[in-house]
Amino acid sequence: MIWEKLKEWMGGGEDGNGEFQPEWITLLEKNLPLYKRLPDEMRQHLHERIARFVESVRFEGCNGLDVTDDMILTVAAQACLLVIHRDGVPYPGLRTVYLYPSTFSSIHKSVDAMGVVTEGRVHRLGESWETGTIILSWDSVEQGARDIRDGSNVTFHEFAHQLDHEDGPTDGAPGLASRAAYRSWARVFSESYADFQELTERGRKTVMDAYGATSPAEFFAVATETFFEKPRQLSGKQPELYEELVGYYGLDPREWLP
Repeated sequence: MIWEKLKEWMGGGEDGNGEFQPEWITLLEKNLPLYKRLPDEMRQHLHERIARFVESVRFEGCNGLDVTDDMILTVAAQACLLVIHRDGVPYPGLRTVYLYPSTFSSIHKSVDAMGVVTEGRVHRLGESWETGTIILSWDSVEQGARDIRDGSNVTFHEFAHQLDHEDGPTDGAPGLASRAAYRSWARVFSESYADFQELTERGRKTVMDAYGATSPAEFFAVATETFFEKPRQLSGKQPELYEELVGYYGLDPREWLP
């Protein structure tokens, strides 16, 4: 499997003799058009991030799905683009990625204003758990990866949630470098979120998916999808929000997408 080959590549790379195999690059170019737009130096760094990711995370197929190298690379490349400037393990708290062939269902509990708990089964494209698990629908992963302009990408979305989990509550504020960074993030995101909720309540068309108005955590995840796939539209509509995301992710997708 690919993790064994990647371990060998990482070992060879330390001595300057390793090479990210051409067939892996071919798979990434086929499944992830965004990969071809990245600067050469960033692609090389992404290869190393992918290897670290695959080394630290277990992939499992569900409902009879056989997990292939193709699937692993497609998920790993997108996940690692979010943390391309990190050192060490890309997602230290993540242990397992479960892949379903298509939409899966799970039990959802909700509590109304009177404290009444309602439980029901809902259909999902992805989930991210604070216990170190991500669940993805493979056909949604594949579709989101191949269309880099629709602002919808379940892999970016769920891995943004995973970043949000890292510092405690899933509240739309991932781990940041300083108190000053938290203050700036809190101001910009709270104002942007309030404005976004108002627009969606009025039925106005927005560059971000309206699902982002359901909670601060979903706002951050949807903003991440839009940041990577519609950077110019987002920067035009929400310049302060965009700059916060540039600072957090350490990159600017406007440099790759025309």
